[in-house]
Amino acid sequence: MARTATRTTEAVSQLATLPERVAVVETKVHQIEEKIDDLKSDVKEMHDCLDNTRDLLADKLRAMSEESTNQHNELAGKIKELQTVKNKFVMYGMVALAFLAGTGWIQATNLPSILKFLGL
Repeated sequence: MARTATRTTEAVSQLATLPERVAVVETKVHQIEEKIDDLKSDVKEMHDCLDNTRDLLADKLRAMSEESTNQHNELAGKIKELQTVKNKFVMYGMVALAFLAGTGWIQATNLPSILKFLGL
């Protein structure tokens, strides 16, 4: 009997503190819900920021790619012009050598006189 009375007393004291404990738990649950709402808001802001950053980076990369392509095309044009000039000089040099060989002038002169003629 003594045990039953002790248990009943404990149960009554626990029931007396039950509304207070429930209120504490409700307060904690409410705070957790507020934190979750804040986290959801922060995640949405971060998602929007990442979207904006992705779009900005894509635009920058596209602009850099176009600029790089333009520079490559410009350099290719300059290289082509230089090759054309080089090919003309080689062709003119070959024509001049062929003319000199055909006229016999190369056989009639020696190396010192050619260097003197060229100013070397």
